[in-house]
Amino acid sequence: MIAPAGSVDRIASALLANGLILRGGFNFTLGDAPPPGQSGAPAKSVLLVGQAGAAPWPHFLRWQEKQSRIIANPLDTWSRDVIGAVAETFGARAVSPSDKPYLPFQQWAMLAEGLKRSPLGILMHPRYGLWHAYRGALLFEQQLPIEAAEAPIHLCDSCVEKPCLKSCPVDAYSAQGFAYQSCLAHVRGANGGPCRTGGCLDRNACPYGTAYRYPAEVQAFHMAAFADL
Repeated sequence: MIAPAGSVDRIASALLANGLILRGGFNFTLGDAPPPGQSGAPAKSVLLVGQAGAAPWPHFLRWQEKQSRIIANPLDTWSRDVIGAVAETFGARAVSPSDKPYLPFQQWAMLAEGLKRSPLGILMHPRYGLWHAYRGALLFEQQLPIEAAEAPIHLCDSCVEKPCLKSCPVDAYSAQGFAYQSCLAHVRGANGGPCRTGGCLDRNACPYGTAYRYPAEVQAFHMAAFADL
């Protein structure tokens, strides 16, 4: 086993080979209730794994082409495979946002990177805007030398027009939260073509991080998974 305290750069390199990146981390404190690590003992540190833009997409497609059968939730499966292999190499336990019982990934991400939620619920990143995601995490039973994240400027605070709340034809996002059923019905319906092929209109209306915007095929993939089309 490689000592994790000296391995963060190597972990980052191993993930980058598949288009994934480390998204920060933190050490659990005495007041936390951390999940178990690799051996079952409470984890002491967590590193978040995710993406910026669509960098993992070509790696995922190559993996998918090699599969001999149709796999439900293929992106989750690919992410588990990649992150799980890295975890095994570096003596960590890999966990996923879709694991049950669910782990507090968004709270972990806010601690790891100091981010805040956008009006759409997605964490706003000062560089990537809304075009990023968390694909998993690595749990270590040793403390890592992780510095606390400094809270970045929250771009939504200076955004007066809030175009992300004005572009959806069924007003799926509002101060009252996400109108899931209205959104789903629209995406599945006769007028939902632009959303199905190009992604969420509210998300695409955000002016930040546009250099990292997912290509239309990636957005269509995620929308199809949301609508189960």
